[in-house]
Amino acid sequence: MNIERANPIRRFWQRYRGLPPTVFALSLVSFLNDTSSEIIYPLLPAFLFLALGATPFAIGLIEGIAESLASILKLFSGYLSDKFAKRKLPVFLGYSLAAIMRPLLAFVTSWQQVLVVRMTDRVGKGIRGAPRDALLAAEVPEDRRGMAFGFNRAADHLGAVVGPIVAFMLLTYLASDPENPTLAEYQSVFLYASIPVAVGLFVIVFFVHEPKKPAEESAVSPKLSLDGFDGSFKRYLLILALFTLSNSTDAFLLLRAEQAGVAPAMLPLLWMVLHFSKVFSSLVGGELSDSVGRKAMIISGWVVYSAVYLGFAFVNAEWQAWMLFVLYGCYFGLTEGAEKALVADMVDAEKRGTAYGLYNLAFGVTVLPASLMFGGLWQLFGAEAAFIVSAGISIAAAVLLLSLRIERKQKN
Repeated sequence: MNIERANPIRRFWQRYRGLPPTVFALSLVSFLNDTSSEIIYPLLPAFLFLALGATPFAIGLIEGIAESLASILKLFSGYLSDKFAKRKLPVFLGYSLAAIMRPLLAFVTSWQQVLVVRMTDRVGKGIRGAPRDALLAAEVPEDRRGMAFGFNRAADHLGAVVGPIVAFMLLTYLASDPENPTLAEYQSVFLYASIPVAVGLFVIVFFVHEPKKPAEESAVSPKLSLDGFDGSFKRYLLILALFTLSNSTDAFLLLRAEQAGVAPAMLPLLWMVLHFSKVFSSLVGGELSDSVGRKAMIISGWVVYSAVYLGFAFVNAEWQAWMLFVLYGCYFGLTEGAEKALVADMVDAEKRGTAYGLYNLAFGVTVLPASLMFGGLWQLFGAEAAFIVSAGISIAAAVLLLSLRIERKQKN
């Protein structure tokens, strides 16, 4: 018994081995896809700026359009997966688009072509996101949903740890001068990056199984509207949108860390530490939400977020920036799995695709305004004011969520 207690790997396996095979399969696909994506993402700004001559405005335009498009499409893909009672097909199609488009980065010669590739890649994300979450929710009972979503998010974040390491190794091996890669050397790395997501397609085909829809639900015709959801779910979405108004791009955190003394060469390592924190906290946070409660975990995470942003307002030493990034990772672990599990708790099974689409839309509509507001406050009043205002908004959202009465649906 003492040996078992001293063996964290065995304890971990005993807790998670009861999850359905589809949960493990979808988590493996998330890991492979994010590994592929994070091989490309850290290199893309330098590739665009140095190799293709793109301006900072063009780089921001590419990512802004791509992410906004993904958020909007998640709503429609979720609705359609409810309407036709098919989850696995849009998940496969979404990841297929990523597998097709990412290798094309190896042949681009202008930033406009990168824009088309990234937009189409993000279309794939928009197609697969909500149906995947609905499929995952259908595989587990309510008392294990937090664990399942936490495990899935941990696998995703682990890919964000592995991807940059693989990118570094590929660039070191393929580039004659890794500190100054050529256009062709960047493109060779992008070509290799398509392999993990292609492997993920085989996992979906052979290991992801979609439960059959009960016959009594076949007559249900979901609508692309909020009218079919109760008031508590609508208020939950509004509170999420308010919180997201405080959640600007993480580029501001990296900039603040550099101002606090973190050397530019250390920023990728700092980013990797953040994702390590996300991995471990996602496993803990998702599981705790099953026992402590979803709302309590989300509120705790938002309070941690507020504390982190207050810390960044007054950070003045390198070690403080490292500590704040670790705590920032804990915010994700406390909230991501719990938020998604709570969506499944609050809506009927046949409307979960639409519900997850609305959930993602609630985040998407305020992402751009959040970054614009934060950047404007920083420019006009200084970094301290921007971080303090964001911290205040997140606390206001936490207070509103505390007063929200959650109406759970018993149907799986």
